[in-house]
Amino acid sequence: MLRTLVTVMSVVMIVGFIVLIVLFVIRFRDQPAPLPAEITLPEGISPYAVTRGKNWYAVVTQDQQILIYDASTGKIVQTVDINLSE
Repeated sequence: MLRTLVTVMSVVMIVGFIVLIVLFVIRFRDQPAPLPAEITLPEGISPYAVTRGKNWYAVVTQDQQILIYDASTGKIVQTVDINLSE
């Protein structure tokens, strides 16, 4: 009886772990980063990641730039080019 319970528990744990992995993969596929409503990106630029600070937003773009926005005005304050040698 105990051996059967341990076997069933092991199978349930393995199946649950596989389900969690599949859900993570489905949920975190290459989805575009959600932008706050007050940020308007320049034409032709698509976001890769978004970070929010106390008084600013940073948007990492697909073309390897970081755009820093003022949170109160929604205007671009600074643009940083990312130049990594590969």
